[in-house]
Amino acid sequence: MRVLIADSIAPEGADALQRHGVEVDIRAGLSTEQLVADIADFDGIVVRSETQVTEAVLAAGKRLQVVGRAGVGVDNIDVGAATLLGVTVVNAPSSNTIAAAEHTLALILSLARHIPQAHGVLTGGRWDRRSFIGTELLGKTLGIIGLGRIGTEVARRASSFGMRIIGYDPYISNEQAGHVGVEMHSLDDVVQGADFVSLHIPLTEDTRHVIDAGRMAAMKQGSFVINCARGGLIDEAALYQSLEAGHLAGAALDVFAEEPPGDDPLLQHPNVVVTPHLGASTAEAQAGVAIEVAEQIVDVLEGRAPRYAVNAPLVPQETYAELAPYIPVALAAGRLASQTVEGQPSRLAITYQGEVAQYESAILRAAVLRGFLERSSEERINLVNASTAAQRRGLHVDEHKTDDMGGSQFTNLLRLDVQASGGETTVAGSITQGEVHIVQIDAYRVDMVPTGGPWMIVGHTDRPGMIGEIGTITGKNDINIASMQVSRERSRGPAMTVLGLDQGLNPDQLDAVKAIPGAEHVLVVTL
Repeated sequence: MRVLIADSIAPEGADALQRHGVEVDIRAGLSTEQLVADIADFDGIVVRSETQVTEAVLAAGKRLQVVGRAGVGVDNIDVGAATLLGVTVVNAPSSNTIAAAEHTLALILSLARHIPQAHGVLTGGRWDRRSFIGTELLGKTLGIIGLGRIGTEVARRASSFGMRIIGYDPYISNEQAGHVGVEMHSLDDVVQGADFVSLHIPLTEDTRHVIDAGRMAAMKQGSFVINCARGGLIDEAALYQSLEAGHLAGAALDVFAEEPPGDDPLLQHPNVVVTPHLGASTAEAQAGVAIEVAEQIVDVLEGRAPRYAVNAPLVPQETYAELAPYIPVALAAGRLASQTVEGQPSRLAITYQGEVAQYESAILRAAVLRGFLERSSEERINLVNASTAAQRRGLHVDEHKTDDMGGSQFTNLLRLDVQASGGETTVAGSITQGEVHIVQIDAYRVDMVPTGGPWMIVGHTDRPGMIGEIGTITGKNDINIASMQVSRERSRGPAMTVLGLDQGLNPDQLDAVKAIPGAEHVLVVTL
């Protein structure tokens, strides 16, 4: 496995990859054209905010399985194209939480006590105490917009200063917010009621300029605004006008709509504190981010679900640990169904019974679809794009869960029913003694362990001599039978014989089996 580190990250990231046997190539500063030319040799790539992972880069990455963003924002990665191509995009949202929260508090204190301005005056040779009368945080109201990891940590720390904390986040309940001492309000109420407004939300089309001229006008006279989240959340031109008019007392900005911001007049405003995107810039955070993204890249390359996949269903580690044994069951069921169904498939119904029904099934659905679609598609099918790939083919997928095993001998069962233009087929699998078993094909009970060579499935009439004639053909052609089982509805009625073979049959040999009287359906499948 090879991973390209295309931007500068802490050395702990490369070390973590190498400890897992990954070959690491560090090439910072590649142009997009160079990246397109080189990416075909790599299974993964690590970037920060500088390198642009475009659709062209992703398309050129024939081996590429994962893009790791050593940080939070993925604006420089074409996530949509990655999803269509089955490339997992992961980020590292948790390791810089404390650094960003502490930087936010540092900016709040800098605003309240004019620390950067006072420093500049004193180092310039003047002793001036009267110009820098500050304000205390005790008893002031902090409004937090966005109560994710960072916003929550800001709330915890601000409460120690005796501040009243109010917040807005449509995805956080009043109960959750109450645990960290936050009173939840509407966005406008937070903006209007706070002495300090701090932003901790992502930049989307809905949140761009969330603090615009109108909301600034509604803020308290003499209040402050702080942005340690994403540039573009604040209308910077309107902010400058509000500061010039004396409505807002000050602003602290760690991020800008354009970075670097050039000759933005906000940089020279006496009531503005600015830092060059330093929210995550601590030694501890940089090492943590590098390790976090490296470990997730290893997870993807070794077939496990990463903790923070941007474009795949979130699978908690504890859930993944429980479902991991069932993934090969789902994969084998999908593969077998794709080879036994006749005609154009239109609908898949996946039923989870028993133990397996207790968990979120997104990863198993993706495994079923991967197995079902991979033989008919040149694209990589995985957890990232399985549902999209099914939709593009007009394939409707249903899921059902039940604890009732219906008297089955198994404690868990995954059943796949496929509707197609040529009829229907059913495949079911289970885990028995820690091993994957296919236990049903259509109405027939079977027991297939999906390892080793190919399997020949013969649907036939149950009659004396049938098994012997099949064995004669394989014997004459020096094809060894590793296992054999017969399942039938009734004596001398419809039956199915499944043979595990050490090698496949050529077309002439397969035609010979099909020519046996009573042999109605004959196919060779691989799992």
